[in-house]
Amino acid sequence: MLIVTGLAGAGKTTAMHTLEDMGYYCIDNLPSNMLAPLVDRFAAAHPQPVAVAIDSRDLSGISHLPSIIKDLRDRVNIQILFLTADDETLVRRFSETRRPHPAHTMAHQEESLPQAIANERQLLGNLFDLAEITIDTSRYNLYRLKDRIRQLLSSSDNALKITLQSFGFKHGTPVNADYLFDVRFLPNPHWDESLRPFSGQDKPVAEFLAQYSETQGFIEHSSAFLSYCLPQFIKSGHRAYLTISIGCTGGQHRSVYIVETLAKILGQDFPNIIVEHRDKKLA
Repeated sequence: MLIVTGLAGAGKTTAMHTLEDMGYYCIDNLPSNMLAPLVDRFAAAHPQPVAVAIDSRDLSGISHLPSIIKDLRDRVNIQILFLTADDETLVRRFSETRRPHPAHTMAHQEESLPQAIANERQLLGNLFDLAEITIDTSRYNLYRLKDRIRQLLSSSDNALKITLQSFGFKHGTPVNADYLFDVRFLPNPHWDESLRPFSGQDKPVAEFLAQYSETQGFIEHSSAFLSYCLPQFIKSGHRAYLTISIGCTGGQHRSVYIVETLAKILGQDFPNIIVEHRDKKLA
């Protein structure tokens, strides 16, 4: 069973529609106290995979959900998909749609939207800590979120799903990073006006970065480190998802090049690596 949860406005409706298209039996807005009966009497025998959306609309029960899930995991495989976004993005989305935040529809006294988001973030903190899959949708449109969910959940095998993700520190540190590397020490193509329009996927930037010993040294040592660690995760079987995030200043050049290069090296032993460039501008 998959539990879909997270912050209001982060994309749970899109996630549930995508999962339904993928063949999941989807149940929205389930009260937390009904999860255990659903697992015991329905989900275990249902031929389709089951996805359940539970969020802060279940105000009275959501605080008990982490302990309920921990108990159920003793006898059934339950994964959590947690969707989040930064405050600025959530405020903008609610302003654009003109829909009320769930806290406003439930509270006797309406609080400010930023305060409602902050309260919900705190309320769901324990669920965030339990989640195997976390997606920060701040820089996603609807189609990119659909693609990301399909990448992570479409495979029927139990292999470790490894994501190599580039990002820019100026856009915020990824909340889903299991390993995080900072490559801002590498020479920056941004300061060469002839290279600035390109990305780390383009030949001019790749040639610029490849000429430096710092770049070659980082690739050598980081690939050796990951080549050692990744088989240990696979051997342990304790997790199904792992995200390795590589950051530079803007997420356009250095981090993109390093991710592309590491994907080629590690892909020889881990052919199902997923590459994601979180902040790279679309061509």
